Amino acid sequence: MSSPFFTLFRKMQSDRLARVRASGVSSVVLGAAILGGTALSSVLYTPAAVAQQMPSAQVPAALSSAQVVRATLPNGLKVVIVPDRLAPVVTTEINYLVGSAEAPEGFPGTAHALEHMMFRGSAGLDKDQLAAVGTRLGGSYNADTTEDVTQYFYTAPAQDLPVLLKMEALRMKGLTLSEADWNKERGAIEQEVARDLSSPAYLYLQQLQSILFAGTPYAHDALGTRASFDKTDAALLRSFYEKWYAPNNAVLVIAGDVNPVTALDQVREAFGAIPRKTLPERHKITPVPPPAKTLSFPTDYPVGFATLAFPMPGRTAENFAVADILSDVLGSQRGALYALVPEGKALFAGFEYAPKKSAGFGLALAAFPKGGDSAKVMGDLRDVLEHIRKNGVPAELVEAAKKREIAQLQFSANSVSGLAAQWSTALAFQNLDSPGDMVAAYQAVTPEAVNRLAASLLDPAHAVAAVLLPESSGKPVAGKGFGGAESFASTPDKPVKLPDWAEKALSHLEEPKPTPQPVVSMLPNGLKLIVLPSHVSHTVQLSGQIRQNAAMQEPAGKEGVESVVEALFSYGTTTHDRLAFQKALDDIPAWESAGGDFSLQVLTPDFEKGVALLAENELHPAFPEKAFQVVRMQSAQAQAGTLVSPGFLFGKAIKTAILPAKDPALREATPVSIMSLSRDDVVNYYHAAWRPDLTTIVVTGDITPEKARTVVEQAFGGWKAEGPKPVVDLPSVPLSTTSRVNVPDKSSVQDSVVLAETLGLTPSHPDHFLLQLGNEVLGGGLFSSRLYRDLRVKTGYVYSVGSSFEWSRTRGTYSIEYGADPDKVGKARVAALQDLKAMQAAQPTEEELSLAKASLLRSLPLRRASLSGIAAQYLALEELGLPLDNTDRAAQVYYKATGADVQAAFRKWVRPDDLAQIVKGPTPNW
Repeated sequence: MSSPFFTLFRKMQSDRLARVRASGVSSVVLGAAILGGTALSSVLYTPAAVAQQMPSAQVPAALSSAQVVRATLPNGLKVVIVPDRLAPVVTTEINYLVGSAEAPEGFPGTAHALEHMMFRGSAGLDKDQLAAVGTRLGGSYNADTTEDVTQYFYTAPAQDLPVLLKMEALRMKGLTLSEADWNKERGAIEQEVARDLSSPAYLYLQQLQSILFAGTPYAHDALGTRASFDKTDAALLRSFYEKWYAPNNAVLVIAGDVNPVTALDQVREAFGAIPRKTLPERHKITPVPPPAKTLSFPTDYPVGFATLAFPMPGRTAENFAVADILSDVLGSQRGALYALVPEGKALFAGFEYAPKKSAGFGLALAAFPKGGDSAKVMGDLRDVLEHIRKNGVPAELVEAAKKREIAQLQFSANSVSGLAAQWSTALAFQNLDSPGDMVAAYQAVTPEAVNRLAASLLDPAHAVAAVLLPESSGKPVAGKGFGGAESFASTPDKPVKLPDWAEKALSHLEEPKPTPQPVVSMLPNGLKLIVLPSHVSHTVQLSGQIRQNAAMQEPAGKEGVESVVEALFSYGTTTHDRLAFQKALDDIPAWESAGGDFSLQVLTPDFEKGVALLAENELHPAFPEKAFQVVRMQSAQAQAGTLVSPGFLFGKAIKTAILPAKDPALREATPVSIMSLSRDDVVNYYHAAWRPDLTTIVVTGDITPEKARTVVEQAFGGWKAEGPKPVVDLPSVPLSTTSRVNVPDKSSVQDSVVLAETLGLTPSHPDHFLLQLGNEVLGGGLFSSRLYRDLRVKTGYVYSVGSSFEWSRTRGTYSIEYGADPDKVGKARVAALQDLKAMQAAQPTEEELSLAKASLLRSLPLRRASLSGIAAQYLALEELGLPLDNTDRAAQVYYKATGADVQAAFRKWVRPDDLAQIVKGPTPNW
């Protein structure tokens, strides 16, 4: 099983990490194009120049066609421009080298508060104009605050780079920072704090940092506190802004489909006149390892967690690469820590490394079932780490980790935003000249150095132990989470006149152009192959999907068999046992997962080897009897906790409210049904559900369609379907009617609310495009939406709100989701229904429709801004039974649609009075 706790843990490290991981390979140090030089001077670096600086074997293929411009402007702004021709998209990421560590004493959230205020307008671009420009760009913009760096990132169509640069320059030199704006934003940021403090994982990690980094600014989380925000004023924020927000304290990274020389000229034009500043002296952060301590936390998770945390080096430490390799080894599926899972001693086990700039910590974790022996699991965890501390780790795992880390550097160009994030990490967090500097650092790591560091760091005298115990208390569950997208901008409620420079760039809506289409073929066994070559890196990615539906395919009384089958794919094949198979992947190296959804990431020369191993795992899983016994028990134990968790009960309540009784989607596994399974049940289900004629494979990257077809057919061509093709589509459902239900969540400050209903159309109906366009006006357009304006900005009823349509081949649903204090749930519902009915009563205004069209049409290229995103889009279309050019069809509908078309679609298909209301949290005021 995967760990929801680890998901939240990674979230706390910042959304920047999530953006890096979007490039397709998961690691603390993910791939970057090794394109850098040795000095931030104004110079053009060519591939040949860079190649001279590192071993030829480690220079990525992207260097053969890419150039990087690196410059330092006279005012001190450091600029790196990295071309990536994956899609007509650009990401700008400006990194201010200041975070919560430099906040004034007693005001730990100052940097976070200022981050919010950066979206409240500046001289030459007020808050309404900023929101309107952001909507018309159709891009993805956000920010995050860490202890050391505050980042503002924007991904948009490449032709709009001058607009992005102008926006950031105006914010750098002339932020408004009025007291009135801060008074409005203070409420939003305090609601954000309240939301995050409802998460047990957040509370645990917050206390953990206060212990590990006691006496340093790192002891305070970057989020801040209600108390500090209550006494913060605009003058304090302006003082912080004037001290730290300067060109000579910033690094600007631009990645994407740009001409580097032209882009640098645009940067000089936008930022060149901003004066540099004399920067204050920074705090020195040198935490002292704490004495051992044990904590205990009640949680609402379905399972419990035993954790051990240790101080570790920061990103700028000389031994960071050693620590990174150590963390990889500790988290390896071939390692002793993960072995607790197949041995039946833990439901999940792993290790995560959370490096900040000047210090960090490592977290070892093992999960146990509700009611399980936490002391035994903690003892096993301690024993494993103590054995490693005394005896070291296998040298072969060190070498495998080094090989993987270096190979991962090849994957960066496969994601435009991931590439920008990786360069930002290298320059802003690691004080490196380029991400490629890590190659030599990893190469220099030895097993002896790893073992010395393990002996020093994994010292039980400095370990902070914690047990997180699941309780059936009706408290919130992991699904609530913390962090996530920020929520900044105010939404204008009247037409906004844009500045001339923005009006000139954004006012004209161009007719959509067709996007490049993949090469599609069908193997004789019915397997569909989709190939889209993209030579931005010397890598290939494969994504596969078998159309399955456990609700339709699991035999009666055997609910849960699908999840057991999925878990058993990690236990080896008929040729290689679990450890041997993982070693074979490490030796390539390749990143592989098998199951109903499967994937492979590999360097181009090793594509054939990687596909052979993937096919071996997918087509010839071993399903060993001993592993089956362990997985069955673990699945039953985990399900026992899940069934009483508020998150599960919330999801169940939503389905129950809108689906008819005995609908297949309401089936659920129980510990009894799982424990009744035999290995034969597993094998039989696998043979019935895993079929080539229900399988689609997408191959993207550095490969030709002919080569991809040859390799895939060689590996998967012999796969034959057995028996009649199963029915995997759920039956259509009747239109739902209104109801209300509350799922208790006693410790939550806010209620989570869903208003939902079934629809009478599916995505094959052309009206679904009009509904999507109208939803951009109503609730999908975030800062530009009516729901955000009326429920957040005007009334303050909610912190976040949105609406969406969800589709399958046979069903459609519509929902509005928001978070609100219990006394505002009913008021927010009334306001939401008023907005929804207004969509039916009148056409969207010309301004609203123009904004919605611009946002959707300009956002379409962003879906192709990563190879993994392209593959996901194709697989989603296949799952829905829609043509692969569906995006182009949608674009034409959006472009030509009238306000009357949108109004008619909402009047025909959406039923405001039939929305069911489901609430998770304290008893609401209905």
